[in-house]
Amino acid sequence: MNLPLYTPYDGSARLFTIGLGALDPDRWIEPDGEIERYLTEKDRVLGLHRPNVFVAESDTQAAQAEVLALVSDFVLRRHPEHYQQDGGTVSVSGRRIRLDDANQPPLLTAGSLVQDDLVIMRRRDSGWHLVAGYVAFPSSWSLPEKFGRRMEDIHAPVPGFGDGTRNAGLINRMFDNLQADRPVFRFNWSINPDADLYYPASKAHGALPAGHDLSLERTFARDERQTLRRLPVSGDILFTIRIYNDPLAVVRSLPNASEVAATFADQLEELTDPQAEYKGLVDKRAELAHQLRMIGTG
Repeated sequence: MNLPLYTPYDGSARLFTIGLGALDPDRWIEPDGEIERYLTEKDRVLGLHRPNVFVAESDTQAAQAEVLALVSDFVLRRHPEHYQQDGGTVSVSGRRIRLDDANQPPLLTAGSLVQDDLVIMRRRDSGWHLVAGYVAFPSSWSLPEKFGRRMEDIHAPVPGFGDGTRNAGLINRMFDNLQADRPVFRFNWSINPDADLYYPASKAHGALPAGHDLSLERTFARDERQTLRRLPVSGDILFTIRIYNDPLAVVRSLPNASEVAATFADQLEELTDPQAEYKGLVDKRAELAHQLRMIGTG
């Protein structure tokens, strides 16, 4: 079993906290050996569910083009092992993508280059609004439902993050003060019954269905590596989301397996009832915590 690149459940990224860190600009987008699988799945999802995975307000074309320029420049410059350019075309994983395709929104083109999902947020008098997005791999949420809404309304279902909460205020101030040359990152994670990348709202947020085998081999940590950077020309904010899925059993292979397993179990047990309900873990966390603690006794 391959070791995971990131283990945010080890205590480094507590659930229901903002947890921002300074991002090394050279590590903004991180393509890897699974890029073909991700891009193929993006193509499939877009073909079947385009209205659910791509949205854009009509006045976002310039910002979308800005995103495409930033993304394409970055991956060509930093990851030539995956990307090659021939004039206005970029080759990646056996596919050729035209950067100047007038028949496709620039944000879709940008998203077709990378494993990450892309969202553009814009400041209005009433707050920060989601004005465009290509989200092929949502984590149990609906992009059309969030389209055009304020950040506070987008986060309304999340315990402690709705309108009027301290976290909502902190997020707005962070967005207001974000500098173009100082991108940030954070992690989020959930526990799911499978490793599907496309996880729409029709799948309850992280819910483990009745009768699901709660073995660590059959239950998965869905980790989200999120980055935020201000677009230097438009002033909008680009939010990227990269999904990683690993069976919980991977914890056994970590060098500090006992420590991570105990911390993971602690976090599950410490969730409040509303938090556990939001993550779909009310009836499952005790058994999962027990199995994780058994790692430390093996």
